[in-house]
Amino acid sequence: MNIAMLSYHTCPLAILGGKNTGGMNVYVRELTRFLGREGVHVDVFTRSENEHVPSVSHDLGYFNRVVHIPAGPEFFLPKEVLAEYTETFANGILDFARQKQIQYDLVHSHYWLSGMAGKLLKEAWQVPMLQMFHTLGKMKQRIGRTPEEREGQYRIDGEGNVMDAAERIVAATDAEKSQLQDLYGVDPQKITVIPPGVNTHHFYPIPPDEAKEAIGISPKDRMALFVGRIEPLKGVDTLIKAMSIVKKNCHSFICPHYLIIIGGDPEGKTEELSAEMERLQNLCKALDLDEMVVFLGKRGQDTLPYYYSAAEVVVMPSHYESFGMVALEAMACGTPVIASRVGGLAHLIRDGETGFFVPAHDAEALAEKLRLIFVNHELRDQIGARAADYAQGFCWEEITRQVLDVYQSLIPGSK
Repeated sequence: MNIAMLSYHTCPLAILGGKNTGGMNVYVRELTRFLGREGVHVDVFTRSENEHVPSVSHDLGYFNRVVHIPAGPEFFLPKEVLAEYTETFANGILDFARQKQIQYDLVHSHYWLSGMAGKLLKEAWQVPMLQMFHTLGKMKQRIGRTPEEREGQYRIDGEGNVMDAAERIVAATDAEKSQLQDLYGVDPQKITVIPPGVNTHHFYPIPPDEAKEAIGISPKDRMALFVGRIEPLKGVDTLIKAMSIVKKNCHSFICPHYLIIIGGDPEGKTEELSAEMERLQNLCKALDLDEMVVFLGKRGQDTLPYYYSAAEVVVMPSHYESFGMVALEAMACGTPVIASRVGGLAHLIRDGETGFFVPAHDAEALAEKLRLIFVNHELRDQIGARAADYAQGFCWEEITRQVLDVYQSLIPGSK
């Protein structure tokens, strides 16, 4: 079985926390690795953003490859510009397949931009197409509070075209399935619900002292943790405000010494910072949290288990999450999660058992749950242990089997 996996706008080998890197990168990389273990050949096609990066990489193991296809200028481009090069991207994949004399049995595309290229490939190769969206434009339009946070009509139209073209759509949760039906009119028979997975061989509870030593902090230090892209929809400002409330109302021996934020690029001159990073850093100064909040920037997957295990709690104050893989990784490491009850997070976390829910935008409610975790060590440990057990049900071995079942249902004679 040969699969053409499309991740057009972001490379699965990129470091977490960049402009276009997040849960989707992890999903594509881990699914490809575990498919390789099952004997499935996968080529992951992504757009080249650097002419000096090798065009083909075997970093995914089991002879599965990442193939960088030039499509437009080879540097970062905003998504509205990327939409102009999807046909160029598809043609580059067609050329690669001809040169390597590979026949693909199925196109598996991630995000709507990949789906636009996937539509052209399925027509050229006469093979089925499986689509995952990861986020939906109409949901972001509903949630966005500023014009910059909302999506253009070009994306909504593109998503509709991809939904029509795909033989099957995989949704991460029942909530996403309902959104596809209610907002876009997708036939429910076309949708299969399969949650993302977590690599429990990589993400598992590490003794806190060992984890803290690995990331360079004192065994006595305590910290809350945020991991993700630095953008308004992630709600990091609410978390910073909540930490300010905690600081005012807690004794120093109770409060954590740090809020560590992983993601984005906090270095450089002010004019080089993203608008959201600059806004968050200014908020920390205004709330006198400069010494409590540490912006670490991007971190690789190899170090994340240590950060998760060293943290008292991982916080996801998002306004919208299609699933929330950071929450799943944190729980696999035995760390409680406090999150907004939005999107996939509402289906992933068990309130009071593996973590806590708080309303989005509500710094007071978040501060209350943070203080509960910081003060009650026994409760924190109980929730963390239950979270680690719960995460085992999302191991990639099981999720990969479910994806393979879908592949086999779409590819004639593959069972």
